Amino acid sequence: MSLNLTEKKAVVAEVSAQVALAQAIVLAEYRGIAVSDLTVLRAEARKSGVYLRVLKNTLVRRAVEGTPFSALAADMVGPLVFGISTDPVAAAKVLNNFAKTNDKLVIKAGAIPNQVLDVAGVQALASTLSREELLAKFARTLNEVPTKFARAIAAIRDAKAA
Repeated sequence: MSLNLTEKKAVVAEVSAQVALAQAIVLAEYRGIAVSDLTVLRAEARKSGVYLRVLKNTLVRRAVEGTPFSALAADMVGPLVFGISTDPVAAAKVLNNFAKTNDKLVIKAGAIPNQVLDVAGVQALASTLSREELLAKFARTLNEVPTKFARAIAAIRDAKAA
């Protein structure tokens, strides 16, 4: 189904708004994937806060033009699904995890601001901890200091009492 000019402008505006907030974009070829599998992927992306759409490459090229992701336009060839996220790790993690279980989804490229990533780069990005995981580890580490101090004080108190 072909889009008319106003619909194309609306799509470019919507994608431009997503790209303006993005910290990562991942491109994956979806050729041969069943609709039910794409539905599962979309649900997982939604749950992770990833904007995931199948779009015309020419429209996305216009949307990334003049942004830190403009170098990614060279990799926009073929039937692609675009994962855009404000969390630098989320899009790579969602698409990489799905590609592990579905061999028809092939990650083509990705980008973080001002840097294009190849397939290995996207996989490395997917293996890093997400923002929430890092914050949880940091909070746990900060919580351990007073906990250990309290245990040490309790041990000294018990030793003096005995």
